[in-house]
Amino acid sequence: MPEPDIREARVRPGGPPGLTGAALTTCVEAAIAAPSIYNSQPWRFRVRDDGIDVFADWGRRLDVIDPSGRELLISVGAAVFNLRLTMRQYGRTPVLHLPPDAAQPDLVARVVPGPPATPDPSLTALAAAIPRRHTNRRPFARTVVPASVLEELATAAQAEGAMLRVADPVGRGAILSLVRTAERRLRAQGVYRAELTERTPAAHGRSGGVPPNAFGPWDAMEALPLRDFGLTQPLLRRGGERFEPYPTIVVLSTAGDTPQQWLRAGQALQRVLLTATVAGLASTPMSQPLELPRLRRLVTDTAAGQWAQVILRLGYGQPTTPTPRRPLAEVLITPAADPDHT
Repeated sequence: MPEPDIREARVRPGGPPGLTGAALTTCVEAAIAAPSIYNSQPWRFRVRDDGIDVFADWGRRLDVIDPSGRELLISVGAAVFNLRLTMRQYGRTPVLHLPPDAAQPDLVARVVPGPPATPDPSLTALAAAIPRRHTNRRPFARTVVPASVLEELATAAQAEGAMLRVADPVGRGAILSLVRTAERRLRAQGVYRAELTERTPAAHGRSGGVPPNAFGPWDAMEALPLRDFGLTQPLLRRGGERFEPYPTIVVLSTAGDTPQQWLRAGQALQRVLLTATVAGLASTPMSQPLELPRLRRLVTDTAAGQWAQVILRLGYGQPTTPTPRRPLAEVLITPAADPDHT
């Protein structure tokens, strides 16, 4: 999809041509169902006559593991993909703009309804998977993911300008070792543990965050180094379970490492995750090595110019429950709160 730069026009708040207010509300509701690092939901939206603006909510950036905002923009990119996909379901071709605006540095994208579009069964299936996609930190079945399904996931990433590489047995062992090392180094940092506590809403009542029912069990064999959200809650009782010994690991990369590439990575990630959901797969992010620059370089293929953005574990798992989402009113920028509105 072309991404021309456009200047922002001063228009009255309202709905894009041809889309009702109810349709636009549904588009934004789909956007906020996207995954985000620590379920931080770092996005806000503004509906205008000429499209829907997407803003990064930098107040929700994770200072310890995401000082550059890379994972924040990947999260926002996932929301942008849901927005595009849902607009397409309403019969309009979504056109994505990345408008540079020094006066609004938080504005990262605008999605504009383009020409009428005919229904596409494959896109309809992806849209239907939005409410069913949830991060799954539980054990997966010891079932091999078919090569044909992995090819579909790679094609999904490619459609959004990214690359998905499936780790072979040697690569899988190396990546798991890096994840284990990163998890150990992060746990040793008091600021990291404090950030985990802050993003765990059990005792804080905050919107977003990772609730205890999404932590997952202990790995009884300590073979799969998932992020331990229960690290700072010693009174929480979790049973130990055996995880699959040979997980399917994939790495999502982009040809560059700029904020625009991070936004692209998020859109590719969400297309991959929804494609996986349609295929009956569950997923878990395992991107701890990418949060430590020295370890990230070991995953990045600099010779090929591909920068690692996300590491995923894929497999067949039992359904999980959704995590809380910020209310719509909290993420919509209203005319009264819009500094450009007079």
